[in-house]
Formats: sequence, structure tokens, C-alpha cells
Amino acid sequence: MATVKPFRGIRPPQKYVVEVASRPYDVLNSEEAREEAKGNEKSLYHIIKPEIDFPVGTDEHAPEVYEKAAENFRKFQEKGWLVQDKEECYYVYAQTMNGRTQYGLVVGSYVDDYLSGKIKKHELTRKDKEEDRMKHVRINNANLEPVFFAYPDNPELNAIVEETVKNKPEYDFVSNDHIGHRFWIIDNPATIRKITELFAKIPYLYIADGHHRSAAAALVGAEKASQNPNHTGKEEYNYFMAVCFPASQLRIMDYNRVMKDLNGLSKEEFLRKLNENFHVTPKGEMVYHPAKLHNFSLYLDKQWYSLDAKQGTYDNQDPIGVLDVTISSNLILDRILGIKDLRTDKRIDFVGGLRGLEELKRRVDSGEMAVALALYPVSMKQLIDIADSGNIMPPKTTWFEPKLRSGLVIHALK
Repeated sequence: MATVKPFRGIRPPQKYVVEVASRPYDVLNSEEAREEAKGNEKSLYHIIKPEIDFPVGTDEHAPEVYEKAAENFRKFQEKGWLVQDKEECYYVYAQTMNGRTQYGLVVGSYVDDYLSGKIKKHELTRKDKEEDRMKHVRINNANLEPVFFAYPDNPELNAIVEETVKNKPEYDFVSNDHIGHRFWIIDNPATIRKITELFAKIPYLYIADGHHRSAAAALVGAEKASQNPNHTGKEEYNYFMAVCFPASQLRIMDYNRVMKDLNGLSKEEFLRKLNENFHVTPKGEMVYHPAKLHNFSLYLDKQWYSLDAKQGTYDNQDPIGVLDVTISSNLILDRILGIKDLRTDKRIDFVGGLRGLEELKRRVDSGEMAVALALYPVSMKQLIDIADSGNIMPPKTTWFEPKLRSGLVIHALK
């Protein structure tokens, strides 16, 4: 069962929240962060992407860059741009995009739940990315950015959230990407006790987004436990910050592919090979969106095509084999285009669904890419089924939007 606790969040005063809050560290590069933080000394990028305070080209993994993060974190607290709550609280964080709102509870999630598998993953992590975030957590002694969890719907937790959001929010603003952010504080002791008890009845939490942050936070917590001769299990480092959303409120967007070449094939040869495993239907110049599972959209030479995977090309009993990302990886990327490893092959790139299929068309029409492939989105049910079966999804399968805004609340490990 899931163990969570309230915590004394470190947060910006209302008047500073818009200046402090930022996009997550991993959705933009150093130059984009430098541009977004220009003229704003209060931007959280000075802590989560501290290389922006160094000359262009500085190695973001240099020791002095991590040290700068800690120096800036201290400065933000000294100047009152970040202030710690006096009591332990839970928080509600609501995000609104395209008229749809999702409501998450901000909690301290238990390191041992991650290590024991009660917090379930659906992606592999890379050691270099884990190590980067571990260094960041260690030097700041804090989880600067939350991870994004899903949990099976719970009517009683829903009722607590519904009651909370009747009150005036602590924060209420629209970020420059047109996403609305609202934030409430839950400081009533009886409500806090009830939330803790209700989570204790939930068997598993699921990482939706933030596998590297989850791994780093849990590993640093375990490291601190092993280094403390007086460890009791009640220390703050036994927990890391997560925003937990009911699974029914989350939508996974499509995660699409663009490829640089046709592996030496002519357009006609490529389409002929596709016909072996797919029913290929030309759709003309109008953008074509995949209509259902096992239906793909292909853009090649200013023409859209519908691809329907033929019966027998996938196994409905195999939770991984039945995924469209697996079908397309095996039958198109590997078998026809010779792209074996999605993580390392430089002939392929990935485009999150928020950018739309027009972005695929643009990249092919520009000549940068030769062909684009759009996939029908994975469902939350598929994600949970795969996590429950102990399997791992192929790379670049899920794209969650909106992303959590960083800087609304921070969790100190002491």
C-alpha cells in the first residue's frame, strides 16, 4: 500500500510565483532556458539549469555548475523569493489546457515504495541522466521539481480535492504556453490525516512522467539512509515530492517519428515493402490523423497515407507486442528502414503530439527528414497494464501534456 506524508513546502510568495515558476529542466535546452530567464533574476532556471549563469558553451555537468545551483537556491531563500511553510501540508495543483483540467495532490512519496516496486515504472532510465539529477538533489538537499504520478481513481480523495478547490487558490495564473495553473494549500490536520489514510489503501502508484527524477530522488534518499548511523526511517530524506493525479483525468498524447532517409529505397520500393504488413491507402495532401489503434499515418513526398496493420502482424495477448510503437518499430523502422535502436540511432527523431502533425509535414517538406510516421496515442489503461505486468514500454512511447510547472513548491530533505 502507498505511503505518503505531508511536508513543509518551500514556495514563492504569491507576488513572485509567475517570475519564479518555470518549465521542467528536461523540456528545453540551455539556450532556450537562457532566453526564457533573460532579465528575470527570480526564474527557477537559475537553480534547475544553472549553466545559464555561465558563458555559453559551459559544460552543464561541471562541478561549479552544480555548486551554482546550490548557491542560487540559498540566495532565493535569503531574498525571500522562496519561503518555507511553517507546518507540514498537502497541496492541490490544478492544470488547465484546452479547456480540460486535471487535479493532482502534491505529496511526499516514500523512497521504499519506489525501491520495492509499489511505485511502478513503465520506462527504462539511463545512468548518466540519473547521476545528473542525483548530483542536483544531493547538492541542494532538496527535490526542486516534482515527479508526475497516476493513481487508481479514489472517490474519497476526489471529494477532498473537490472541497479544497471551492476555496480561493493560493496561486492562479496562466503561463506563456497558455496553460492555467492553480494551487491550494491543505493545512487542516484532520484532512491531512484522512489523505494519508486513503493513500495507505491504494496498492500502487504509477510514474507517468519523470522516471529519471524519481530514480534520482529515491537513490539519494536510500544513500542518505545508509550514511546515517542514527537512521530511524522517519527522516525527511525518506520521501520525495510527487504530484499524484487520478488516472481517469490523464491523457497521453501521441509521440511521433520522423526519419532522415528511406534506407536506400525509392519511394515506390518503400511503399511496396509497407504493403507486405499493412493495408496502405493514399489520403492526399490533407493532414491525416490515425483513427484507432493499429492505424498509422505516414507522410512522404507531400502525400499522406493511412496504414492499417494486417491481422497476424501483432499478438493481442502480448502487452508489449500489441502496442503500436512496437508494431511500427518492428515492421517499419527495423525491417524496412534498418533503424534498430531508437535511443541511439541518429537517423530518427521524435515529435511530441503537442506540436501537431503539421510539424511532421513541415520537417519532411523542408528536406530535413524524408518520411514521418504518426501513431495513435497509448491509453492510461495500456500504461497501467504494462506496469502491472512488470514490463517496460519501448522508448518514446508516451507524451504527457501539460507538463508540471516547476517552482510552485519544493521539498527539502532535512
